[in-house]
Amino acid sequence: MERKHPHTGKRRDDRNLSETSVESARDTEPAGSKTPMRIESSQHAILVINCGSSSVKFALFADEESLPRLWVGAIERIGLAEGRFHIADEGGSGIVDETRAIPDHAQALRMLLDALAQHSASVILVAIGHRVAHGGVGCDCPVPVDDALLARLRRLSPLAPLHLPHNLAGIAAVRSVRPDLPQVASFDTAFHHSLPRLAQLTGLPRSYADEGIHRYGFHGLSYEYVMAELQRRHGPTVTNERIVVAHLGNGSSMAAIKDGRSADTTMGFSTLGGLPMGTRSGDLDPGILLYLLTEKGMTAAQVQQLLYKQSGLLGVSGLSRNMQELLARPDSAAATEAIEFFCYQARKHLVALTASLGGLDRLVFTGGIGANAPAVRTRILEGLSYLGLDLDHGRNERNEPIISADSSAVVVEAFATNEELMIARHVRQVSAERPVVREA
Repeated sequence: MERKHPHTGKRRDDRNLSETSVESARDTEPAGSKTPMRIESSQHAILVINCGSSSVKFALFADEESLPRLWVGAIERIGLAEGRFHIADEGGSGIVDETRAIPDHAQALRMLLDALAQHSASVILVAIGHRVAHGGVGCDCPVPVDDALLARLRRLSPLAPLHLPHNLAGIAAVRSVRPDLPQVASFDTAFHHSLPRLAQLTGLPRSYADEGIHRYGFHGLSYEYVMAELQRRHGPTVTNERIVVAHLGNGSSMAAIKDGRSADTTMGFSTLGGLPMGTRSGDLDPGILLYLLTEKGMTAAQVQQLLYKQSGLLGVSGLSRNMQELLARPDSAAATEAIEFFCYQARKHLVALTASLGGLDRLVFTGGIGANAPAVRTRILEGLSYLGLDLDHGRNERNEPIISADSSAVVVEAFATNEELMIARHVRQVSAERPVVREA
């Protein structure tokens, strides 16, 4: 089937091909949104926070329907002797860039809120939205933060041990600094709440599934943004298509989307499953884990460190977790093998997801790698013409929004995601639907 594709020829740079950063999201906003944002007097704003183990990434949005972004930045190396705190406005001009010791998340949030007061005293912060890795079985939408939610998230921490504790630390830090501020939690698992029963099962005895051990899926905020962006670009009927979205970055996954809802995904019970990632293994024969524990004498903590921090691109290459750095080492056999392994696994998972859809109409690459690495996209799609996937190599190299050939039966797109904007939309949604809980 021949299909004509609109395309704009817009070019992006290759920032960091292993990260989906707040900066990369600028490439997907409507025309005119890159104009440097001047903060007007008494402007209400929403702060979006993504807390990691040693960092706080954030973005500040004007509390308006279009949610124009005012600031973007990060506080890095928390807990180390030399932390870094940097903020830029939407035009790219630096507001803050300093190095200092930042002992914990509470101090990091104090610094951020103090900077907001100092550099834009007229801004009235009305709410804070948090990216939360795991919402459990019951969370299929953003919710206000209250004591009951926090207690439930603490119980869920073993399901996302390297993510949820830091998400909770960010919420606690805001409470300690500004207990008056409403907070809203947006869950990375919520988009996959619609997963069919068969896509949730693990093969373990039914009693384990009843205890919450099943496939949840992650990167939901990214998939939700991509679907909203596809509707903005192509109209609401795009949800009738069979779509695979490939969120490729330091953390990578793919999702099969049918009727606008998640039908299957490569990540499952944890953020370890599916594709290999920057430092995470991806799918692994469980017999390997038994061997490491019984024959190698490794502890559970050592295995966790191996799977989350020492594997993936870093482990296979022995050089770097960063795809951009590996692509810059064509002389290294190990770097080349790591890239080929990543692309081989991505190709297999992509094809497998089409089975759950009964075909494929549209493929979207996003994430730091997906949106910015033409060479990786080319390698993933090699040999898939039988699925109707045909690249236009010129469009692909120029990072155009639509990179498929006009004769391709499947539309292939590539654009940056914007999870922070999605969270800001959630804050406005929650505020409109019900009063946001304010607790001392």
